[in-house]
Amino acid sequence: MRKAGLLCAALTLATVVSTVGLAQAAGGVVKVTPLGSHDGEFCSLDRAIVFEDPDGTRILYDAGRTVRGPDDPRLGRIDALLLSHVHGDHLGDLIQPSANAGECGKPDFSVKVTPNSNTANIVVAKKASLLVGSEMGSFFASRIKELGGDPKQVQLVRFGASAKVGGVQVTTVPAAHSNGLQPAFLDPAHRDALSRNGLTAYVGPPTGYVLRFSNGLVAYLSGDTGITAEQDLVVRGYYKANLVVINIGDVFTTGPMEAAHVVNELVKPNSVIVSHANEASTRDGKLRPDTKAAAFRTASKVPTHLPLSGVTMAFDGKGTCVAGC
Repeated sequence: MRKAGLLCAALTLATVVSTVGLAQAAGGVVKVTPLGSHDGEFCSLDRAIVFEDPDGTRILYDAGRTVRGPDDPRLGRIDALLLSHVHGDHLGDLIQPSANAGECGKPDFSVKVTPNSNTANIVVAKKASLLVGSEMGSFFASRIKELGGDPKQVQLVRFGASAKVGGVQVTTVPAAHSNGLQPAFLDPAHRDALSRNGLTAYVGPPTGYVLRFSNGLVAYLSGDTGITAEQDLVVRGYYKANLVVINIGDVFTTGPMEAAHVVNELVKPNSVIVSHANEASTRDGKLRPDTKAAAFRTASKVPTHLPLSGVTMAFDGKGTCVAGC
């Protein structure tokens, strides 16, 4: 009960501060709301983030397992979804049965979604667009049609190309990772054949994203990646990203030191939000000192913000957090 009371107070304060920030920002602000497994915390499998442009356009990034399906009350209206790659923790093979189920370090993902996916289910139910790169487009167009949606909801955005969603320009950029679709997402014949051989279905290279919002904010969403030259030459040099959302979990993506190098020496933004830590990074909403997120914050030369689930942050056009951080 005490924790719930503290959380309610913190969320109320964040709402008040966000309102003040909105009034102060001349060009409006971009609202960034993480949707993790446990309210007010940054937990092990947290990936999903909603970005809201000053014009009201709402974009969901990597729905994963922590968004509890299309009926999750935290979603509201969603205009478009972005998916960095098809691994289950990003595409969504399982979801929580209820809010805060399980523990922060080991959430309860006991609701099976496959052979559909959390991402596809949300796209169809919300009548939203799905913007993806590589060969993911044709796979999802087929799957969306099977679920009763319109294949045209899927929009392919190749590397170097852009698409508009409301006032937001969406561009895909390279990510250094794998992108194999688990057999569980496929029809029985393909599922069984791939499973017997220990294989996945390749759907093209993974992606990162650069979002340019109507207030001038440019956000780089790394997806799962290692260090790449494009983070300097393309993300900073051409797109001039001033906010970074970077994955720091190590083993499967950049670890905290590699991610700090990307931020400090390659992209050089004004703010960074850490993600994909693969561990319970907070307790009672406070950063645990023995975590990857803490190591990253120590190494980062720019302000580092934690994606506390349900707590909205507001960023101005220069990439500065003006409320909720």
